Amino acid sequence: MENLQSAVDGLVHSSNTLFILGGAVMVLAMHAGFAFLEVGTVRQKNQVNALAKILSDFAISTLAYFFIGYWIAYGVTFMQPAAVINADHGYALVKFFFLLTFAAAIPAIISGGIAERARFVPQLCATALIVAFIYPFFEGMIWNGNFGLQAWLLERFGAGFHDFAGSVVVHAMGGWLALAAVLLLGPRNGRYRDGKLVAFAPSSIPFLALGSWILIVGWFGFNVMSAQTLQGLSGLVAVNSLMAMVGGTVAALIVGRNDPGFLHNGPLAGLVAICAGSDLMHPVGALVTGAVAGALFVGCFTAAQGKWKIDDVLGVWPLHGLCGVWGGIACGIFGQVTLGGLGGVSLISQLIGTGLGVVVALVGGFAVYGVIKAFHGLRLSQEEEYYGADLSVHKIGAVSQD
Repeated sequence: MENLQSAVDGLVHSSNTLFILGGAVMVLAMHAGFAFLEVGTVRQKNQVNALAKILSDFAISTLAYFFIGYWIAYGVTFMQPAAVINADHGYALVKFFFLLTFAAAIPAIISGGIAERARFVPQLCATALIVAFIYPFFEGMIWNGNFGLQAWLLERFGAGFHDFAGSVVVHAMGGWLALAAVLLLGPRNGRYRDGKLVAFAPSSIPFLALGSWILIVGWFGFNVMSAQTLQGLSGLVAVNSLMAMVGGTVAALIVGRNDPGFLHNGPLAGLVAICAGSDLMHPVGALVTGAVAGALFVGCFTAAQGKWKIDDVLGVWPLHGLCGVWGGIACGIFGQVTLGGLGGVSLISQLIGTGLGVVVALVGGFAVYGVIKAFHGLRLSQEEEYYGADLSVHKIGAVSQD
């Protein structure tokens, strides 16, 4: 009987390890989506830089999170013998891998906002600081119960802050960190002339669309496999992700008047918003959540670029920052039993947790990028920006001139 129980336990641990490894690989693949979304949106003279940033940021993120960030968030260190950290078929190691891909999404998000005029090495320094300290501080507070916030919310309002797959912890955090960087950098040269917006057309709609599709597919690993075990697997999460994606697509198609840039970002807006409550909402609530996010992205991207003169190249603040905030709030609305949800969520807790995420991101973003700007500078020179980051930083263009 003991041998049978041991075999069952081994099968459970190995199955959970394989499950979360699959999620880690799917979210890792999303970084190719971030890369090609940026490649297709920026001008051709900055395409190589976009590709180089995403890969380099992931490498720096891995080092920062392995040695510092994961320990800050979860109190776990891997500086032990391999025999110790490989217990239970290495589940703890693969869990780190999975959560790393979330952490590394933060600089990938920021990259799109600061594209075409940010210096390369200072951005890598910012990545190291954000993934080592800023992101894990909030991640640990929400997903590991650090500092007693979740316990206080539960006692005071009957439920903690619920963010199943990171609408706020990952996306809003990345979007609001990006806003701080974008404001400190200022707009690209020539973007505004006599107070009016000058259009910079995307270099490649096919690459933009490819990036969007890679992100869409990978997002089902991002959301569904946030359960982290086979026992926690829920078909509700998958269908809610699908409905939110569709809602965001249709809303962006209509509000964006068939613009392909808006169309291919609409599903991403819906997916950002559904992350928090994908395990609680009814599919109709998820559809509404995604539709609001799609319309919110189009409206706020347009206003940010034209009216507010915030030169956020890929619109990562409206897409991740604002739609992430909406996702945190929507979880508290559509997660309620009265609206078809599973319950166990408090709107007040959602508002507090979401607001705190914005504050941490803004303060952290201005601190990190402000210090780097003061001591090393953030921005390419006017001449470097004119010739493009590809030639100025990497000494090669995306397309051969022969």
